[in-house]
Amino acid sequence: MSRLTTKFAEFKKSGHKALIPFITAGDPTPDFTVPMMHAMVAAGADVIELGVPFSDPMADGPVIQRASERALAHKMSLRRTLAVVTEFRENNQETPVVLMGYANPVEAMGYTEFAKAAEQAGVDGVLTVDLPPEEAQECAGLLNQHNIDQIFLLAPNSSIDRIKKMDAVGSGFLYYVSVKGVTGAGHLDTSDVEKKLLDIRANTKLPVGIGFGIKDAETAQTIAGLGDAVVVGSALISKIEANLEAPATAKQEIIELLKSMRLAMDTQD
Repeated sequence: MSRLTTKFAEFKKSGHKALIPFITAGDPTPDFTVPMMHAMVAAGADVIELGVPFSDPMADGPVIQRASERALAHKMSLRRTLAVVTEFRENNQETPVVLMGYANPVEAMGYTEFAKAAEQAGVDGVLTVDLPPEEAQECAGLLNQHNIDQIFLLAPNSSIDRIKKMDAVGSGFLYYVSVKGVTGAGHLDTSDVEKKLLDIRANTKLPVGIGFGIKDAETAQTIAGLGDAVVVGSALISKIEANLEAPATAKQEIIELLKSMRLAMDTQD
């Protein structure tokens, strides 16, 4: 059983809603990532989503694309991202870590080698943006053998049939993309999210994390009332980008935003 499964079972019993921040490994520099991961946990993060830098991040908006570019300039790769997780695990064996990225680096390494290396590093889940459930059985099976969850993205226009396919192949949680388009795009309509969650809940028993368009404590609080987890990414990466010459400032601003979200999520009406 993965850390994700265990944690979400605990959260369900307690009514706790998970806060899942996203940063890109190696952005703005490789030595920033692990201390930032620990700081995010201290600020209230329950799961960490770590982006694997990729040269053609087609599902990501400009903010996260530029984060990948900065990380790649420092020679970050899938193997070096796994090394980041290994280092994080030296002082944290409890917080689940999910890798988010694209199929090409995994295929280049080989599914079998990747699954073994990811387990050894301490990875708990993998979200491969461009690997649909119809093509993911081999990878998902190998990951599951190593206690790693294969996580899928659900879109606002995902059909009932597609929800069922993701439920059948996936594990850990489902990640609902709450707005159409790339990361950081669009306006979040919570009434639309609420309607879609009815369809999703009726066709899966997996926890549902909701991301895209969550930028402040108020939105995080609202989304926490609808799903099982709140995922925030572009809002954090923007703080890194705005403070490239002052990473300590970026770190502090991320901590303050996550603390405000955690407080808001924990004080729902």
